[in-house]
Amino acid sequence: MDSGLGWWGVPIAVLGGALRVSTPFLFVSLGECLTEKSGRINLGLEGVLVMGAMSGYAISYTTGNPWLGVLAAGFAGLLLGVLHALVCNLPRVNDIAVGIGLMLFGTGVAFFLGKPYVQPKAPTLPAIPLGGWSDSPQIQAALQINVLFVLGLALALLLHWAFRNTRWGMVVRMAGDSADAAKAMGYSVSGIRLAATAGGSFLAGIGGAFLSLYYPGSWNEGLSSGQGLMAVALVIFARWRPLACFWAALLFGGAAALGPALQSVGITSGYYLFNATPYVLTLAIMVVTCSPKRTLSGAPGELSVTR
Repeated sequence: MDSGLGWWGVPIAVLGGALRVSTPFLFVSLGECLTEKSGRINLGLEGVLVMGAMSGYAISYTTGNPWLGVLAAGFAGLLLGVLHALVCNLPRVNDIAVGIGLMLFGTGVAFFLGKPYVQPKAPTLPAIPLGGWSDSPQIQAALQINVLFVLGLALALLLHWAFRNTRWGMVVRMAGDSADAAKAMGYSVSGIRLAATAGGSFLAGIGGAFLSLYYPGSWNEGLSSGQGLMAVALVIFARWRPLACFWAALLFGGAAALGPALQSVGITSGYYLFNATPYVLTLAIMVVTCSPKRTLSGAPGELSVTR
């Protein structure tokens, strides 16, 4: 950021950072929202995110097409989601414990298979310039967004509408609120939750592809930084509402961009503390919503955390 912009550069940098950093949060939180609406919680999304990032980068490098990488990342997430769902459908299996195991499994497999792709440079996703109105290269760079961000916004609107107005949305919500009611209506609760978990993990895998193919645009073992786990807290903060997930993702993205924005105007003291803002925000959200009535407001009745 050009120092000539002065303090005006800080909100511009935070806005640009929010648009970039929020995208993985958005896809993972929407995926978890879909999964939890069906009555299942998936704490393995960190592993799905990392696996998606590695798969997307590997396919983009191999084929030269980053959009094939995005698709591959989604399918890698879908496979992990199906695995999670099949294990959770077994008798007397706790989905939280399975999710933790899936997180470790996904990250371990991604690190093992991704070692050959740490150094090579893969083709990355293009950006949409929103700063063309300015002659400042810094503003133009800050206001570039990716197509996946626009797709995530459209997906949030679609899920918001679908949960309220479609038979599919009603069936997913029924399975999440009362398994007995869904069974009485002739629906397979296990099948609904398998589909919702697979679909949610598909979206989380795409979120991982954004990390490796756009921002920061590389593959390494420290790429995720816990964003998959933070997205679970984000869903609780959003009260299981897709549109609220979008705004919450922007909030988390802006918090993550605060440190670099302040550093751009010469504030370097406590830089690492500013970088910890998203994690502090996650803890603050969990503390503020620690009251059972507030935490579980809007939560599907069949979630493990509500029983």
